[in-house]
Amino acid sequence: MTDHFPTKSAKLPALALLVALASAGTAQAQSAVDEGRKLAFDRSKGNCLTCHVIKGGNLPGTIGPELVDIKSKYPKREDLVAILNDETLRNPLTVMPPFGRNRILTEKEIDAVVDFLQTL
Repeated sequence: MTDHFPTKSAKLPALALLVALASAGTAQAQSAVDEGRKLAFDRSKGNCLTCHVIKGGNLPGTIGPELVDIKSKYPKREDLVAILNDETLRNPLTVMPPFGRNRILTEKEIDAVVDFLQTL
């Protein structure tokens, strides 16, 4: 009678593959967060510190709200993406630059900044 279940030794390579894939996904996510942090703190690119207090940032401004507890304030990722793309669509009186509309940040860069903001 043949056993239809893989042996313990056959399961190990599959498990190793799953662990490797999970690690790669975690590393990519962390890389996006790190890239977003760099952009947010970069005075010539995202420049978030000009207006916002952000933990770990130097010489923050106080024009905008402190960026804390972002995930609970904006549980929908697309809301943050929309704010970074063009906050004037939600609030015509905002002083926040339309990073996407004015091509200050690319779509990929906005995604990275959102990844970072969601960790605050």
